[in-house]
Amino acid sequence: MKSERMVKAKKFDAQFDQGKDVSGYLDLRSIKIHHPVQRINVDIPKDLLQKVDEEAARIGVPRTSLLKLWIAERLEHLAV
Repeated sequence: MKSERMVKAKKFDAQFDQGKDVSGYLDLRSIKIHHPVQRINVDIPKDLLQKVDEEAARIGVPRTSLLKLWIAERLEHLAV
């Protein structure tokens, strides 16, 4: 999608270099943040994994999202 306000690159660069707000020229709705990812393998007993899958289905998220959420919550709790 194009921004509502169009401006030539030279003008955009000049305003940016002057410290002016140029966010009105950007389409921030389509921005995606990519965090560095490290893939890991974890062996989990089938009965435990089934419970994880059931909880993920119950709240409507993928298994990996639920596991990442639980790990983040636990680490946040430990940091307190």
